[in-house]
Amino acid sequence: MAGPKRILIVGGGYVGMYTALRAQKKLSRGRAEIVVVDPQPNMTYQPFLPEAAAGSVEPRHVVVPLRRVLKKCRVITGRVSLISHDRRTALIEPETGEAYEIDYDLLVVAPGSIARTLPIPGLAEQGVGFKTIGEAIFLRNHVLSRLDFAASTEDAAARHRALSFVFVGGGYAGVECLAELEDMARYACRYYPSIAEGDMRWVLVEAADRIMPEVSVGLSAYTVKRLVERGIDVRLNTRLDSATDGRIELSDGEAFEADTLVWTAGVKAHPLAAESGLPTDDKGRLPCRANLTVKGVDGVFSAGDTAAVPDLSKSDPDALCGPSAQHAVRQAKVLADNLVATVNGAALQDYKHAYAGSVASLGLYRGVAELYGIKLRGPIAWFLHRTYHLSRVPTFNRKVRVLADWTAALFFPREVVSLGQLQSPRTDFEKASVRS
Repeated sequence: MAGPKRILIVGGGYVGMYTALRAQKKLSRGRAEIVVVDPQPNMTYQPFLPEAAAGSVEPRHVVVPLRRVLKKCRVITGRVSLISHDRRTALIEPETGEAYEIDYDLLVVAPGSIARTLPIPGLAEQGVGFKTIGEAIFLRNHVLSRLDFAASTEDAAARHRALSFVFVGGGYAGVECLAELEDMARYACRYYPSIAEGDMRWVLVEAADRIMPEVSVGLSAYTVKRLVERGIDVRLNTRLDSATDGRIELSDGEAFEADTLVWTAGVKAHPLAAESGLPTDDKGRLPCRANLTVKGVDGVFSAGDTAAVPDLSKSDPDALCGPSAQHAVRQAKVLADNLVATVNGAALQDYKHAYAGSVASLGLYRGVAELYGIKLRGPIAWFLHRTYHLSRVPTFNRKVRVLADWTAALFFPREVVSLGQLQSPRTDFEKASVRS
């Protein structure tokens, strides 16, 4: 009698975690062994990163430990560096120790996406992305540390540089990150008598002629208006040309110094997809059928940012599902069911879901939303943003903890302390060791 089929899931993000979570409920260990591989031992709920950066949500409540929720799966903390599908093996590189091979019967490729960067001078040295909880924590500490520095220096140029914050990319991630951090910094100014709100400069740089392309033109224009009213400098049709040594040079000719440069100008498919030897399109994604199987190969599934999945809800036969968390979570459900069907020899189902809309936070009690064509703004949209994402964050444990964070914030003032030592915890010890 044949043993259980091994299902290898590459990636523990939206697709990987939700797929494994559903599949483990429907497949006994005698039918299948599910192996999940990811460099991080947790899944990050990215829509809450802006609130984690602003201190509205405890960072630990934004991540879900994989081993805690995937109790019937084998979770490997490591990186898949090579896939040899002709031999049905993958090479895994753990954080420490030697790399080793693991074989599989069915493969799910869902490593997600990485930041899409450009060869701009100084970007790699000065910029920081906004895709991980580490980056969110760093930005919170960094922004508050710049306020501390500005309040403590008598150098006017250094002060101006410290209080200049530049965000490149006007998609949801960039707008929400900027809006939440600016809101936090504006609140923090009450504890810095020497810093007025107007002393800070917040700049949003977007190469296109509008921000937030996911929503209507009208709602995009409304968002720009609200940001400008808060004193945020929104530069449309503008590119970052250079950031060498913190000198920001824009394509419209302006140049100034800034200590903070946040890059949120889009994402691209994880390079593993293109390096795997599996078929990919011109954007490095795996071309999939509507049932989430990869075209041209047997036993391989994909979904999320790494996959080019047909959008059956549209009349255009070439339409593809957008790279959104909304699609990824729903695709994971179908993918898990199709894995179960494959193990049991049943028919596969197609993924079909009409995009419901988007919600975004612009800081405390501010937001925009477009759901099923209905446009909302202000506190109502902000409340919908929180309600929707609270319903989507995985596990009841995390829902309760996030709700507790928000409830506490209603009765107590914001915490605006910088824990910058987290970035270099050994500095003081090293100095003490040198002196001894």
